[in-house]
Order: sequence, then C-alpha cells, then structure tokens
Amino acid sequence: MMFRNKRNRAFSLVELVVVIVIIGIIAAMAIPRFSRGTAGASDSALMGNLAMLRTAIDTYYYEHNGAWPTQTGFVDQMTTYSSIAGATNATRTSIYKFGPYLAAVPPCPVGDQTDPTAVAFYTSGAFPDPKVAADTGGWIYNTTTGEIIANTNVTDQGGTAYCDY
Repeated sequence: MMFRNKRNRAFSLVELVVVIVIIGIIAAMAIPRFSRGTAGASDSALMGNLAMLRTAIDTYYYEHNGAWPTQTGFVDQMTTYSSIAGATNATRTSIYKFGPYLAAVPPCPVGDQTDPTAVAFYTSGAFPDPKVAADTGGWIYNTTTGEIIANTNVTDQGGTAYCDY
C-alpha cells in the first residue's frame, strides 16, 4: 500500500501580513476621497436649499406687488396660501390665492445650529460682518432686501464662508 503524505495547506504568516498591508494601503487612499465627497455633498445641498429659498422669496415678492415676506409671517407666508396683503390661510380661497411657495423651510446642511430650519431675521440694510446672527437658526433672512444666507461662519474646503454663498 502506498500512503500519500498529506500536508496541511494554509497561508503563511508572511503572506497574511502582506495582504493586510495591501488592504491598509488601499484604505488609506480611499478614506480621504470619501470624506471630500461628503464635504462636496454639503456644499451642493446648501446651494440647492439656498436656490429653493431664494426662488420662493422672489416669487412671493413678484406676486405681492414688490413686498418681501415679513419677519412675523415668514414661515407661514412661504408654506401656506396668502392674500395680496400677505395674510395667510391654510386653504386656498379667492382671497388667499398665492402660494404656497415651499412645503417646508429646508434645513441648513452646514454649521452647528441647534435648529437648522429656523430663520433668524435682520431688518436694517445690508448684512453686518460677521453675518452670523445671535439666534441659533439655520438661516438669516433680511426683511429689507429679501436676501437669505446660511447662519454660519464655517468655511468650505476652498476657504469661502458658507454665509457668502
């Protein structure tokens, strides 16, 4: 009878270490790419939300004979039906025939506000420097000019403050 010598086949320690080092190198190249992608996503989300808010505010302005949404009624004026004078109502009628311009105020995707959907107000002329309101809301809306900006001094990867978008 002939017996075959059966050796246990397995990876050597050196082979395992080489594979682990290769996986580590690949991970070291991939992780920074993913983190840059999330930063870019925040920038894009902010630009999209600002475009949506600015379009809604401009549409309100043109439909209401050159009147900007007010400080006291901003959210309602953007999310419900309104009359030519700016009064709001939950249902559409012959008087409340304008809007709604937004389903809801979108959140500010950057910064560290405690309420990213809240709106802080500035009521006299151009925004001051720094442009961040003491309020913890995600947005700052200028009732005089109709401008809206992000309520943060955080900057993007290029060094531009998000409040300057």
